[in-house]
Amino acid sequence: MASAVSGAIARLNNLPYLLIVFSTLLWGGNVVAGRLAVGQISPMSITCLRWFVVCALFSLVLRRRIVAEWPLVAPHWRKLAVLGALGFTIFNALFYVSAQYTSAVNMAVLQGIYPALVLLGMALVFAAPVTLLQGLGIAVTFCGVAIIASQGDPARLLALTFNRGDLLMLIATVVFAAYTVALRDRPRASALVIFAVLAASAFATSIPFLIVEMALGQTYMPTPKGLLVLAFIALGPSLLGQIFFIRGIELIGPSRTGAFYNLVPVFGALLAVAVLDEPFHVYHAVAFALVLGGIWLAERKALPLPPSLEVKRR
Repeated sequence: MASAVSGAIARLNNLPYLLIVFSTLLWGGNVVAGRLAVGQISPMSITCLRWFVVCALFSLVLRRRIVAEWPLVAPHWRKLAVLGALGFTIFNALFYVSAQYTSAVNMAVLQGIYPALVLLGMALVFAAPVTLLQGLGIAVTFCGVAIIASQGDPARLLALTFNRGDLLMLIATVVFAAYTVALRDRPRASALVIFAVLAASAFATSIPFLIVEMALGQTYMPTPKGLLVLAFIALGPSLLGQIFFIRGIELIGPSRTGAFYNLVPVFGALLAVAVLDEPFHVYHAVAFALVLGGIWLAERKALPLPPSLEVKRR
């Protein structure tokens, strides 16, 4: 039985597309969990405690591996600490704060530009080639996100107004895109050990945010439901989702991995239908089809951009 499980894990570890889809599915579940958490556990408590749980688990089951691979990680620990702070703590803090000032529509649309930012970042930093189909695929996935965000009503997109919450969400999206691009050039340690260092940094840097929330009197004791939500967020989106995402980047690179990110709002909407009993509409199906079609286009390897449109290294 143990050998069968280990064999299945080994096979999964080399299936990048399945890993990335699982990751986006878990992050889509995080959207639903965030809604369920309202009034049950405070935002900064989730941000801090989710990484405390992950670090506690790693301290129990991964100590020997971390010690064995530390010589590979040690020369790069400062960079990994910064990446953990940016990708996990700063992104989530900006996300939560922006939600206080802007609409879910604006947040979804702004996050929809993430794959394009990753593609641009890879071209500028690593001179990664950009194909016409990649650009077209990213545009099609963005259309799917826009349909989800506007609930199938284009007039909602035309009526968008932007405020400081949108600026914070844009900064958060740029931060996560930069984190994704930077993961391409990571130490040659295993994904688990890399993630353990990132999670430790995320926990350490989230403590000040929790202190500020407590000082403002906005922290409260979690309810039993809040603890269940925390357990899911810690084990699903925070642990498995991030490990799958990092391994996906390792196998196929940030540019191709980034195209899948727009599955997150689609999965979030579909899971809201399943878990929160929200109504299912035709636009859900159209958006899902567009995002999948855009990913398929982005994965094609032909039709390079004309030289005049290629992004060159600075």
